[in-house]
Amino acid sequence: MSLGLCTCPVTSDLHNYECKMAYTSLVTPPTLQAGAHAALFFASLPATMTQPSADSLRQRPLYEQVAERLRELIFSRQLEPGAWVDELQLAAQLGISRTPLREALKVLAVEGLVTMKPRRGAYVTEMSLQDVQDVYRLLGLLESDAAAEVAERHDPLALQELAQIHAVLAGQVEQREAFFATNERFHLRLLELAGNRWRMQLVQDLRKVMKLNRHHSLLKDGRLQASLDEHEQLMQALDSGQGEQARQAMTLHFRNGLSAATAGH
Repeated sequence: MSLGLCTCPVTSDLHNYECKMAYTSLVTPPTLQAGAHAALFFASLPATMTQPSADSLRQRPLYEQVAERLRELIFSRQLEPGAWVDELQLAAQLGISRTPLREALKVLAVEGLVTMKPRRGAYVTEMSLQDVQDVYRLLGLLESDAAAEVAERHDPLALQELAQIHAVLAGQVEQREAFFATNERFHLRLLELAGNRWRMQLVQDLRKVMKLNRHHSLLKDGRLQASLDEHEQLMQALDSGQGEQARQAMTLHFRNGLSAATAGH
């Protein structure tokens, strides 16, 4: 068996990966095996799990790659809110040592996605009702301010770009996952057009935390159409160049989102 070609009768990505792991363990000094195994693990991931691209990920530090993988596990609920993060098991699954895993957990702790507890380890953050209310209110303040700025600048090219994203969103009202992604794309692009990198950074972190909410506002029946209608009102305010109207439209959008996210609490 060579590292590049497995001669076993079984052919699968997983089998080939396991063969490569075994070969690497034989020819690689023990002190270097963790790094070699990690490189093989991330090289074996499907393209959809190595976004934005395999090349760009390979240029990033290992702990950043691990942090991105942990986000995927958290957002997909493979690691549930409130769950204890088993470092030994995760490190074994990823084929890495605990050092880059712990560095990745520190990154996620800063983002609010995990909570570090003394002598107990890391836990996926579980949002309380107060947490949900606080996040929505902050997002409403920050994004309504950005909406007002974009409206007042009234840049035709910027408005055209937002209108195009809005048109895509309108066609996805029956496709929940696609609607989620395009909705976030719209909001983040509006923030980019408004400028202010500090506001952008705050909103990105808050939106990550918002994904922890078990009762996401867009999961409620009828909320997708209501959200689209609110986006339509926002687009009208942006097109008319009315900053205060755009601010109010975005504020209402988040207020209604909060009501949907906390319904039944």
